[in-house]
Amino acid sequence: MKKIVFLVTVFIVCATQTYAQHIDRSKFIKDSLDYYVNRALTNWRVPGAAVCIVKDGKVVMMKAYGIKELGLANKVDINTLFMIGSNTKAFTATALAMLQAQNKLSLDDKVTKYLPQFKLENKLAGEQAIVRDLLCHRLGLQTFQGDFTFYNTNLTRSEVIEKLGQIKAVYPFRTKWGYTNSAFLTAGQIIPVVTGKPWEIFLKENIFAPLGMTNTLALSADMPKSLNRTVPHTLIDGRLSAIPYAQLDNMAPAGAISSSINDMSKWVMALLNDGKVGARQVIPAAAIAATREAQDIVGSVRHLNGETNYELYGLGWFIQDYAGHRLVMHTGGVNGYVTSVTLVPKDHLGIVVLTNTDQNEFIEALPWEIMDAYFKMQYRNYSDTFLSEYQTEMATEQAKDKKLRDSVAMNRPLALPVANYTGKYVNELYGSMTITQGENNDLEIRFEHHPRMYAHLQPLGGNRFYVTFSDPVFGKAVFPFAVQNGKVTGVRVKVADFVEYNPYEFRKVQ
Repeated sequence: MKKIVFLVTVFIVCATQTYAQHIDRSKFIKDSLDYYVNRALTNWRVPGAAVCIVKDGKVVMMKAYGIKELGLANKVDINTLFMIGSNTKAFTATALAMLQAQNKLSLDDKVTKYLPQFKLENKLAGEQAIVRDLLCHRLGLQTFQGDFTFYNTNLTRSEVIEKLGQIKAVYPFRTKWGYTNSAFLTAGQIIPVVTGKPWEIFLKENIFAPLGMTNTLALSADMPKSLNRTVPHTLIDGRLSAIPYAQLDNMAPAGAISSSINDMSKWVMALLNDGKVGARQVIPAAAIAATREAQDIVGSVRHLNGETNYELYGLGWFIQDYAGHRLVMHTGGVNGYVTSVTLVPKDHLGIVVLTNTDQNEFIEALPWEIMDAYFKMQYRNYSDTFLSEYQTEMATEQAKDKKLRDSVAMNRPLALPVANYTGKYVNELYGSMTITQGENNDLEIRFEHHPRMYAHLQPLGGNRFYVTFSDPVFGKAVFPFAVQNGKVTGVRVKVADFVEYNPYEFRKVQ
């Protein structure tokens, strides 16, 4: 799931400091990395983090940084849990590829062979979709399409699959890549049909336990119960704040796993060793190879060294070439967390970065810095470059938000009495929401499938309201109401891009 962070980062060529070309890159990992990380975490305002580098079958660096929760002295250690978001997807894809290697299913089997109830809005596409399609994001949906309906909601896994079948795809089937979290949930639900065990139990018994990942949790509901865990953080009006854990178990195969840097090192070590732990074959080599076979073209990516290469997608992994090296990588983001896993199989190099704030690109900058060092390329200071771009974007967003808050303060008149905007509204995919009147012409929305969240609406004048969600991950927005013949007929709802890019049209029914 983002920043649900897994989207392709487009790197812009920039100048580097002239002295950087004279640095002996062989010393960066040993002599400079710790300073680099500490400085970057301060600049990005990351409370806690953990970093691991695996090279040539050994852990060459594993370290925890900072604190579990802002304002408390509890330090992160190598066994402290972080939610890893969409880095869960590689586990799900690997599990299904393992079942294929055991001849218990084929990734080219039709989804309906295992889930007869599976449908897509495009009837023929639903009938033809294979397991592989679910794992490489080629159902025809746009990236994140439907996630407002699914993300952090009270829907069951079965209800998510049913609603997935109601989404009208933007693209023809198998013609364009679009990151689809609900497809990975659907894929994960094939596992209990084949094995008789839920996705979370199968992973524990067949991946976590055999690899020695003793602290790793498959379900988000278990994270708050752990004694050694970080707390999620985000920026709210420029202030770093702790926030509640996301409840993602209805979408667990897409993004619910929590793990530690120690456990993740074992996962990466196995992936770089063809699935072996010592002499023991835990994951079939054929399963690992299957997940790294390119299925889709995501787009092109431009790197700081001037290269432009294609970005591809396998099964649960992004794949690209860089400076003559093939990279297998993914990022993950859920409320208050972003993480990254990067593999360079031919170089036997693996990098894991875990953080407990969802407002940083350090998790992407650091792997590039480490890879450049191993590849004997010049120092580019990715963290500062990304930070500069991020700060520019944030300044622009803050200016837009200030303009809207200033508009609220002007008390511009609404087109209709405020009571006219209250009532029940329905969207065919999402379900219902109810708008009630508060104080000073403000409104409040309660959502059917987000029972712990509400939205506060303040008049901007006319038929527009400035909206702040109680869950900061859903962001701020402007909701325009539709009016015909003096009556409110509907409203357009838009949540933060972190959750979904597409707006929802809700129709007023009472």
